[in-house]
Amino acid sequence: MMKSHDANSNISSGSNTSIRQKADAFRPDHLIGKIPVGISSCLLGDNVRFNGGHSRSTYCLRPLSEYFEYKKFCPEVAAGFGTPRPTLRLIGDPNSPVMTYTKGTEEDLTGQFKQASERYLATMPELDGYIVMKNSPSCGMSRIKVYQENGHPHMERVSGLFTDALMRKFPLLPVEEDGRLNDPALRENFMLRVFAHHEFRLSVAYAPTMKALIDFHSRYKYLVMAHSQPAYKSLGRLLSGQEKCAIETLCERYVSEFMTALSKPAKRRNHCNVLMHLVGYLKKAVDASIRKDILEVIEQYRRGEVFLTTPMTILHHYLKQYGSDYVKHQRYFEPYPKALGIRNSV
Repeated sequence: MMKSHDANSNISSGSNTSIRQKADAFRPDHLIGKIPVGISSCLLGDNVRFNGGHSRSTYCLRPLSEYFEYKKFCPEVAAGFGTPRPTLRLIGDPNSPVMTYTKGTEEDLTGQFKQASERYLATMPELDGYIVMKNSPSCGMSRIKVYQENGHPHMERVSGLFTDALMRKFPLLPVEEDGRLNDPALRENFMLRVFAHHEFRLSVAYAPTMKALIDFHSRYKYLVMAHSQPAYKSLGRLLSGQEKCAIETLCERYVSEFMTALSKPAKRRNHCNVLMHLVGYLKKAVDASIRKDILEVIEQYRRGEVFLTTPMTILHHYLKQYGSDYVKHQRYFEPYPKALGIRNSV
């Protein structure tokens, strides 16, 4: 995860060389090692749920495990609640909910739970993403009920106590629920953010230089454009040299705006805008009839008749032959491994 500006003080100069070499070789389909990603223990099949069972995720354990090195954690077990245990729920004020058992007692478990979570977060290894368990008062990312005294839930829904603390402490860390990974757009967005976070951490954050930051931005310009035109312009201004500040401060400002821009799935119309921009790189090298065919496929994507992979594959084919080095290295074409087939469904 990308931490505050002093978090890199324990990285030795000797290790920086190795990290930079690894970053230089970084490509989503040629990863050297796996990406560290946190995960709720039950999703890996650990029997840590309230009933002594698990919530094993086939998607996490099969395709994603090829690229992710999981760091598992169960906040309820860490808090000493035991397995099996009574079910938990949140009660009281949604802005400051109290954790208690669902039946038999209204013992306030909030302090005990939060202390265990805070101990873990204080020493959590550097991560590039986190996958949490849905519908859990501990780990749910959203839509968690908080109950009133009359037994009915408030209209307002919240995050589980652990996930809320995680996202507050590391606001730029990509976090997603296992259930939401079934949604093609949310799955694509999460994977994109994890790989981008990982690449920034290796290529920029560990040994920040202006060259490393500009090189990173150059690779990601069209990906940012697909998510946010305002962010695309703002990041360009940030790196223009008009603002004078320390490189560490500049990197912090950059990555904050960069990850925020990627935090929501790109809209179809924005993808079309980027694809048409990229067709412009073929203007002098490719016959007009071919460019017309490519534009027609982009229109088919705009109308929802084909998935993103169709115009992307055709355009990338020609750009690899006739495009400049700059456009060939755009991460927009390969933000994550093609083998995952993610763009076949968005």
